[in-house]
Amino acid sequence: MSKETRILIICILTALTATLAVTFAACRYLQVRSKAPAPEYIFFYAENQAADYPTTLGAQYFADLAYERTQGRIKILVKHSAELGSESEVLQQMSYGGIAFARVSISQLAEYVPEMNVLQMPYLYDSSEHMWRVLDGEIGDDFRNKPESYGLVGMSWYDAGARNFYSTKPIEKLEDLEGMNIRVQESEVMADMISALGANPAKIVYSEVYSALEQGIVEAAENNWPSYESMGHYKVAKYYTLDEHTRVPELQLASKVIWDTLSEADRQILMDCAKESSLYERQLWSEREKSSRKIAQAAGVTTINLSLSEKQRFREAMSSVYSKYCGEDMDILNQIMEY
Repeated sequence: MSKETRILIICILTALTATLAVTFAACRYLQVRSKAPAPEYIFFYAENQAADYPTTLGAQYFADLAYERTQGRIKILVKHSAELGSESEVLQQMSYGGIAFARVSISQLAEYVPEMNVLQMPYLYDSSEHMWRVLDGEIGDDFRNKPESYGLVGMSWYDAGARNFYSTKPIEKLEDLEGMNIRVQESEVMADMISALGANPAKIVYSEVYSALEQGIVEAAENNWPSYESMGHYKVAKYYTLDEHTRVPELQLASKVIWDTLSEADRQILMDCAKESSLYERQLWSEREKSSRKIAQAAGVTTINLSLSEKQRFREAMSSVYSKYCGEDMDILNQIMEY
């Protein structure tokens, strides 16, 4: 046998040995994986924001924690971008257990749980720190538990930032709003707030706000920094007034129908995971807010800061709104303001 032949045989044997080793390893992996227990529960989580939005990322963090801490027994599938329907449709499905978990704005939740209206009153909080003092305390716990009597279990609070006015002309004082046409979301509270400030509320679908501003159908709209930036509204409304008229928190919810089927131990695990995901989402929100503000300002947006005295004038204009929506809850409203 020639030297070249021997070398060729050695190479072939080496290759075969390596192939067998890889094949054995792959078979071993599949064998081990096949022994992993299948999830005992598979639940859907509804989220109407995009995949990279802070609330969606917070939801996924919650799902990952739950899977890890139940050793794979509970698997939660996060469906974003309103794949499972609008927030109001999701709430309806949760009432009979069609959807297990969701993140919902207080604005929508208040349509089903009227007691939550207090938390979305305009000019309720002085700052983000003020809001979290309230929500992380006894008052927040009390409100978090209110949905249970409506078939929903409140798990943890999520941040959605502060909503401010942005416009095609400066808003520096209360008089600047007089007669202005301002786009608002489908919310009676928001419409009444705009009217109380002396402006005209215009309910326009969110996807059409850009063209409405561009064409002069409305002169202003209102939203948080990330929404203002991500939808490109800063290109057609160059003034952003930091009045912080609403800080509407959002709530992670569980369907009580589903919740009641779980063991007490699993419910505690899920509650802990939800609260941890809340802290994670708040940090993501803070980072996203700073990033969006930087992008808008770099594009030439003028940021207007209201003085404390002017902001107080805006708040004083809300007396009729407070009376309409918090008639029996004025004590708790005042308690929150002074907290």
